[in-house]
Amino acid sequence: MVSPDSEDRHRDTKPHKYAAAGIPHFWRVEMSGEHDRPAVWTYECDEVTKRYVSTGVHHDRQKLSDPYDIDIDLTAIDRL
Repeated sequence: MVSPDSEDRHRDTKPHKYAAAGIPHFWRVEMSGEHDRPAVWTYECDEVTKRYVSTGVHHDRQKLSDPYDIDIDLTAIDRL
């Protein structure tokens, strides 16, 4: 669980600043769900509006090809 101040910073302030700076991809990782596993929200910056658009929410597996090939088993935390 995160504090309301931290939540606002990570969900609103940082994405706006990163997009304005031209950072092409933004991922937000939070622990969520019944088993408190990581969930990853992925975004891509729209070059015209300088705002992030959602490209997905990943709960069990994060498999992407952009910005590079990645395949992460998000349930692996259970084995740590």
